[in-house]
Amino acid sequence: MKTLYLADLDGTLLTPEQRVSERSCAILNALVKRGCLVSYATARSLETSRAVTAGISFKSPVIVHNGAVTADPVRMRPLNIARFTEGEKAELLAAFLSHGLVPLTYSFIEGKNRFSYVWGRSGEVQKSFILTRTGKAAGSERAREIFDAGALLDGDVFYFACLGEKEALLPVYESLKDKYRCFFAPDIYLKAQWLEIVRKDVSKAGAALELKAHLGAEKLVVFGDAENDIPLFEVADERYAVANAVPALKERATAVIGSNQTDAVAEKIAELFQKEQ
Repeated sequence: MKTLYLADLDGTLLTPEQRVSERSCAILNALVKRGCLVSYATARSLETSRAVTAGISFKSPVIVHNGAVTADPVRMRPLNIARFTEGEKAELLAAFLSHGLVPLTYSFIEGKNRFSYVWGRSGEVQKSFILTRTGKAAGSERAREIFDAGALLDGDVFYFACLGEKEALLPVYESLKDKYRCFFAPDIYLKAQWLEIVRKDVSKAGAALELKAHLGAEKLVVFGDAENDIPLFEVADERYAVANAVPALKERATAVIGSNQTDAVAEKIAELFQKEQ
């Protein structure tokens, strides 16, 4: 049976130091060489996800930006992009601005993947995040500082994000959650709240099922740690929660494995793949 093994990154495959251990890299590279279909689904971009998984030679397409983009990790190019319409872009920006917030946007402009921000109108925590994506940071060539919030809508925008105080972001979330897919959760590295928005029909789960079909896999096995992995768990044939996962995910899991401080995900994939041979 052909199986697609799909892991979340932050909090799951990645250690608390935002890397993949040498042992996990060795295990996964050996599996890929044997023809195992291993991939990941993350809120990260293609560039930053490849930076933190650089020791693994992924061959299968990967799911980034919470399902808004499926990409080729070898050629580093998008295969599918869930763009917002012009009307949706304007509505989303207006919702943030009406509450005194200026978001970040991710888009393709003249064929190039760009990350746009207004430094002077970003809060301190959001500025801290921007600094991790600019300068010498991985993928910093995507960074596009602008000075007019309207320019956030340039190109094919597929992702809105804003980082700040929960109380400040909550009204925006409440106003948009019924029309768009909104991810409203604390950052696991920074002491702040994320509000991330994609089209209503976009999810890790939907992208995973499309990837499963594209690869001709008969089975989907997933790994996760957070509440935003619940939809992914619901469409999988087998689902494994790491020990540090939230209770709601553990309740839906086929089994709970070791934490992201161990090599539990790689070891479990190796165990399951071996059984299928």
